[in-house]
Amino acid sequence: MTGRWNSSRRWLFALLLAPVLLALAAIIYTRPVAGHESETDWIARGGGTTLIHGGTGPSAFTPVLTTLSFFAKRSGGSVTGSFDCMALAPEAGTGSKSAQFTVNVMYVVGTVEDATVNGDTATLTGHASITGLGVGTNVPFTFVVRRGGPGTTAVLTVGTLPALPFHEVLLSGNFEIFNGD
Repeated sequence: MTGRWNSSRRWLFALLLAPVLLALAAIIYTRPVAGHESETDWIARGGGTTLIHGGTGPSAFTPVLTTLSFFAKRSGGSVTGSFDCMALAPEAGTGSKSAQFTVNVMYVVGTVEDATVNGDTATLTGHASITGLGVGTNVPFTFVVRRGGPGTTAVLTVGTLPALPFHEVLLSGNFEIFNGD
C-alpha cells in the first residue's frame, strides 16, 4: 500500500510541476522574441553636445552650446519618437564668466511624428513645446541630422523662428542613421 501511495504522489507531483515548468519554459524562450524588434525599425537616434555654428550671429556674437537627444522609430505604418534640445549661453560676453554656459536661452521638447532617410541624413519632423527663444506650444519643428560622431552636423528649424535655422556642430556624442542596410 505504501508503494502505491508513493507512486501516486510522484504522479501527482509530476502533474502539478509540469504546467509550472511549461510556463517557465515559455517565459524563457519568448524573451528573445519579445526583445526582437521585427515590427519596430530604428530610423535615427543620438545625442550629445553641440555648438551652434555662428552662435547668436555676427552683430552681437555669443557662443551657444546645446545638449540634445533624439530618436525615431517606425512601428507598423507610423513613426514615433522624441526630440529634446536645451541651449545654453554664457553668463557674460567677456571676462571670467564668458565660459560659464549657465543661461538657458531655449529649450525644445517635442514628439517626432515623421522621418525620412536619404543616405547618411535623416529629416525628423514633429511638434514641440519651446521655452525661451521661439517660445510656443505645438510648434512645428524640423531636425535634419547627419550620421557621425564629433564634427558631424545637424540643423534645427522651429516654426516660431523659420528664418533662423540653428546650424549645430557635434562636439561630443554620436548620431546614428539607419537606412535599412
